[in-house]
Amino acid sequence: MTGYLYIAPWLAGFLLLTVWPMLQSVYFSFTNYSLLEPAQWIGFDNYRRMFMDDSSFVNSLRATLLFVFLSVPLKLGTALLIAVVLNRKLKGMHLYRTVIYFPSLIGASVAVAILWNNVFGINGLVNQFLSFFEIEGKNWIGTPETALGTLIVLAVWQFGSSMVIFLAGLKQIPGEFYEAASVDGASKLRTFFMITLPLLSPIILFNLVLQTIGSFQMFTQAFIITRGGPVESTYMYALLLFDKAFAHFQMGYASALAWFLLFLIAVVTAVIFATSKAWVHYETEGR
Repeated sequence: MTGYLYIAPWLAGFLLLTVWPMLQSVYFSFTNYSLLEPAQWIGFDNYRRMFMDDSSFVNSLRATLLFVFLSVPLKLGTALLIAVVLNRKLKGMHLYRTVIYFPSLIGASVAVAILWNNVFGINGLVNQFLSFFEIEGKNWIGTPETALGTLIVLAVWQFGSSMVIFLAGLKQIPGEFYEAASVDGASKLRTFFMITLPLLSPIILFNLVLQTIGSFQMFTQAFIITRGGPVESTYMYALLLFDKAFAHFQMGYASALAWFLLFLIAVVTAVIFATSKAWVHYETEGR
């Protein structure tokens, strides 16, 4: 009883602020609820509307999946490359790591989103740079073919957290492996693919799951930079959910959208874990 007494404040907060709202959300997903009027039970109509009648749902799902499957590999690849470069014993390396990691601390802020808007705008820094080479720029954010790409570049730029985790994993690899490879005459490229990647594969799996879940929930950048446009090319799923809930007060429909997002993330995560048996190396299992 003493233990339960000590955890009672946290347990009460968990039940009242997490479990109860989730149960309410499940109920509201089967209702027509606008916050201003009592909820009316409509069964599976919200889910039928989602898949059959809402074109914005299809567009947002397409944009989100494209964003996830492009940004996550690029982000992890960049983070791993930078981590390998920074995993050296050089004077001032701690300062270099701090400077490189710093953008990730502010990367998801509103200020950076506004700055990104100015960088890729019609009169932004990118077009000013291209003008030195007499290349005509364009409104990268205002063009459907390139708008999503600007958000992907921003996501890749925020590689700091993954880099730190990769760096910690690299430091756990015994140096004897690299010494043995050097004696055998293995090149650095072969050493990377035959030693570093296999031993780092559990860390890669960890980062892959975290970044995939986070990318599915991307909201701030799309809301500030593009507001879902142009032509819904950057209309992220979280932005659709926000609009339905707080712009149109369709809380029932927004709850259904939220639970489908949870289901989608769970499926993708399960697929990642299922396929990880073929490429993740655990020393304790001898694979």
